[in-house]
Amino acid sequence: MSGPLIVLVGPMGSGKSTVGELLAARLGVTCRDTDADIVAAEGRPISDIFVEDGEPHFRALEREAVRTAVAEHTGVLALGGGAILDAGTRALLSGLPVVYLSLGVEEAVRRTGLNKARPLLAVNPRKQWRELMEARRPLYTEVARAEVATDERTPEEVAEAVLDALELKDE
Repeated sequence: MSGPLIVLVGPMGSGKSTVGELLAARLGVTCRDTDADIVAAEGRPISDIFVEDGEPHFRALEREAVRTAVAEHTGVLALGGGAILDAGTRALLSGLPVVYLSLGVEEAVRRTGLNKARPLLAVNPRKQWRELMEARRPLYTEVARAEVATDERTPEEVAEAVLDALELKDE
């Protein structure tokens, strides 16, 4: 099978990047993060892209970054929190080993705080996060083969749960 060995989806703060790196190390592959791909290609932070060019422009960049990464990458792939908003992206993920890393609102606020690099949570983080999740949760579950809760778990415990959920063993 070509394509990524594992694709991680979930909201900001769920640990996709951290857990992705741990999984990649355990499986002897590399980890790729589509948000990092966008930042590298654009030469500026995502928050600046949102502010300067708007969310639709960012989502177009994200759609292309995901398409490219799915086609090229055979290791662990971490997607930006909103990548699943695009129907084409969800279709692309169909049949891939996608794991949804979930977390509760209090844990999300604790992990992300009022970080200005989180443009969608700038005003009322708890309320905005809940609203984002109400819209996104069905999309995460639609694309995911498995869901792993991350609340009160270390990244190592989450990585182990992902391997168990996909019935993968480390090298």
